[in-house]
Amino acid sequence: MADFTFWDIARQLLLALRWTVGLSLTAFVCGSLLGLALLVLRLSALPGAVRLVALYVQIFQGTPLLMQMFLTYFGLALVGIDTSALLAACVCLSLYAAAYLTEIWRGCVESVPKGQWEASASLAMGFTEQLRYVILPQALRLGVAPTAGFSVQVVKGTALTSVIGLVEITKTGQLIANATFEPFLVYGCVAALYFALCFPLSLWSQRLERRLRAKP
Repeated sequence: MADFTFWDIARQLLLALRWTVGLSLTAFVCGSLLGLALLVLRLSALPGAVRLVALYVQIFQGTPLLMQMFLTYFGLALVGIDTSALLAACVCLSLYAAAYLTEIWRGCVESVPKGQWEASASLAMGFTEQLRYVILPQALRLGVAPTAGFSVQVVKGTALTSVIGLVEITKTGQLIANATFEPFLVYGCVAALYFALCFPLSLWSQRLERRLRAKP
C-alpha cells in the first residue's frame, strides 16, 4: 500500500469529512429557508404561484441530481459568475433540498384539517396570521420526522459533488485509492463514514416519528 498506512487513510478521510458535514448543513439550512418561502408562496392566493412552485418541484424531482450538479456548475460560469466547486455544490444542493422539503411540508399542511383554516378565518385572522399561529405549528409537528429523514438524503447527495471537483470524502477516497491501489479498503472506509453520519439521523427520525405518534 505504498507509503500509506490505514491510519494515514483514516486521517485524510476524517479531514475531508469536515467538508461533507459543512456542505450538508449549509445545503439543509439554505434549502429549508427557500423551501419555507416556496411553501408560503404556493399556499398564497397569488396568480400562478401554485403552478410556478409545482413546476420548480417537478424539475428538481424529475431530473437526476448528478445532472443538476453539472448544470449548476457550468451554468453559473455561463452567466458570468466566477464560481467554484464549493459554491456550485452549495447552490445545487440547496435548490435540490428546497424542492423536496417544499413537498414534504405541503403534505403536512394539507394534513391539517380544513376546519382549522375556517376557524382561524372566523377570528378575522389574515393569511399570514393563519399560517403563523394556527396552521404551521400543527404542520410542524407532522413534518419534523420526515424532515429529519430527508436530511439523510442531503448527506448522501454530497457524494455527487466529487464530479465537479469538490474534495470531500468521496473525492478524497478516489484520490487515495488511486495512490494506494487499495480501492476496496479505501471505499470501505468512505462507506463507513457515510454510515456513521446517516445512521444516527435515521434513528433520530424513527424515534421522532414514534414519539409523535404516541402523543394524542
